[in-house]
Amino acid sequence: MILTIDVGNTSTACGLFEGDECVLRFRRATDINSSSDEIGIFLRSALRENGYDWQKIQKVGCCSVVPAVNHSLANACAKYLGCEPLFIQAGIKTGLKLRYSNPKEIGADLIAAAMGAVQLYPEKNLIIIDMGTAITAELVSKNKEFLGGVIMPGLKISVDALAGGTANLTSVEIVRPEHVYGSSTTEAIQAGLYYGTAGAVKEFCNLFKKNVFHGEDTIIIGTGGFARTFEDYRLFDKIIPGLVLSGVKAALDLN
Repeated sequence: MILTIDVGNTSTACGLFEGDECVLRFRRATDINSSSDEIGIFLRSALRENGYDWQKIQKVGCCSVVPAVNHSLANACAKYLGCEPLFIQAGIKTGLKLRYSNPKEIGADLIAAAMGAVQLYPEKNLIIIDMGTAITAELVSKNKEFLGGVIMPGLKISVDALAGGTANLTSVEIVRPEHVYGSSTTEAIQAGLYYGTAGAVKEFCNLFKKNVFHGEDTIIIGTGGFARTFEDYRLFDKIIPGLVLSGVKAALDLN
């Protein structure tokens, strides 16, 4: 069995693979103060409570955008799972041509998502939208070229910015509003966040299709915690929640 771990700014997702099938996904809040013992005990417990034997894990792969967690995570995997983890970082084999001015700047999550998407849709132009703490869009050509992308504030960051930067606005639940406008302050914030984000993502995708892929067939993939929130809006051709975890698995296979 193979364990893959995706450390995000808000939460850490884990995926357990038997062969090419992800048989279990679980997560915990990301805490930069967690010790290796806390992380290791959590991993063992989560596997055990779901009926899996941690001793059967042969490889561990990690994708992290929170460097402060990496040392404890690596020690946890070594001590509690008996595996030295592979971290996605500059220098590993990716199978991608990184058309970036400084490839070392590319986030591990972006590389993993691109690898997972290319594995699912080879020889296709891809736009990958990750709706997480930040919203990222990355472009991968049918020739497996990582071309770059855009980064913008995520929904939760936007909510926090409104609540923290104004005197009279408060934090709200992130949901699709009933109407395109609000008849209360809460509804107005929700409508602004939802349709503002949807409009921005839609416009970016239209521009990418026209100016980058020149009208060629392109698949738009949504992933990340808030992707399902926009399912009815049909922003994406496919929604793949565990895309980064699949990419980590692909990196382990290559390396």
